[in-house]
Amino acid sequence: MKGKVAMDVYSFGIMIKGCCEVGDLIKSFRLLALLIRMGFSPNVVLYTTLIDGCCKIGYVHLAKKVFCKMEGLGLVPNQHTYSVLINGFFKHGLQKEAFLMYENMKQRGTVPNVYAYNCIIKEYCKDGNVDKAFKVFDEMREKGVAYGIVTYNILIDGLCRLKKLQEAVKLVDKVYLVGLTPNLVTYNTLINGFCGIGKMDTAVRLFNQSKAIGLSPSLVTYNTLIAGYCNIGNFDRALNMVKEMEERSIAPSEVTYTILIDAFVQLNHMDKAFEIKSLMEKSGLNLDVFTCSILLHGFCMNGHMKEASKLFKSLGELRLEPNSVIYNIMIHGYCKEESSYRALRLLKEMIDNGMVPNLASFCSTIGLLCKEGKWKEAEFLIQKMINSGLEPSVSLYNMIYRAKSEVLVQ
Repeated sequence: MKGKVAMDVYSFGIMIKGCCEVGDLIKSFRLLALLIRMGFSPNVVLYTTLIDGCCKIGYVHLAKKVFCKMEGLGLVPNQHTYSVLINGFFKHGLQKEAFLMYENMKQRGTVPNVYAYNCIIKEYCKDGNVDKAFKVFDEMREKGVAYGIVTYNILIDGLCRLKKLQEAVKLVDKVYLVGLTPNLVTYNTLINGFCGIGKMDTAVRLFNQSKAIGLSPSLVTYNTLIAGYCNIGNFDRALNMVKEMEERSIAPSEVTYTILIDAFVQLNHMDKAFEIKSLMEKSGLNLDVFTCSILLHGFCMNGHMKEASKLFKSLGELRLEPNSVIYNIMIHGYCKEESSYRALRLLKEMIDNGMVPNLASFCSTIGLLCKEGKWKEAEFLIQKMINSGLEPSVSLYNMIYRAKSEVLVQ
């Protein structure tokens, strides 16, 4: 009939995929139900699309149910089905289930594809099991599975994580031997590895090498080198890197500025840190909670509690909610200043906001209260500590006992 389009499994597949891509699982499953009511039989591709949609928004257990239902209907999962589910399990911390699915895949005669192998290799590398990762890589080659630079990058990253940097460099040489070309990810990984151990000369040599073969450094590349120079205290070179990236029309990010702020805070150069903060704000970037916590830590460690308090109070204007790290920093600062009233006020505020102060915050505040003879407030905190699941030490109880005794004697 004119004006009507006949629906089939392929048409439903397109609509289900579209719904999954925007995270609308409810509509996806409604379309599946409609497809079945219309007398069509869903195929492996359609079920794989649903499994992928579930995994992408974290519903991995639902994905497993869809997988089991598919098998129950007599449909045989393909390489892509297994790969999607294995990746979903790993992504959401279900390592055991992922490895079981991988073994299940092989036992059923399905040869893993490059995507599945990369997932397994990456997980072994993340866990520091590089030897196992290379065994899987060897198996991959024996099976004739085509691999590319992505697989090598995963292995290079695994070696760099273990500080096996010379082995990582040798592996890059092998990349050329098999007819592949290192990409920016390869070089960024190596540069990060050498920056991590303070070998900036090698990091810069690799940086220049990457440019020589036609690769354009990214924001990640520059941030890595800036952090590397800051870690060894070479701020002139770090600032030169910022200048170079700007000349290449790469704007410094929040991460860039935070690296520099942190470096100056570590050296107690708070004026310089605030200069960087001002530059960051002038460039249109907003401070985040992490950057604020670095500045607050610098003020508190140096006894500048007025400045710390001013910044803490400005968080609301910046539309930032102080987290437990910021509260603990401020409490520690007030305890150093011997301002028990302010430390106790923030501790109570923190608890009222559903946060648990750390052990150091409780101990420092209780110690200060006892020093000032405020044993009742100290006992109140002991109870709050217990309610929070922390166990007060014997020394804390003894401290309160001595404070109480001294007050009663007077």
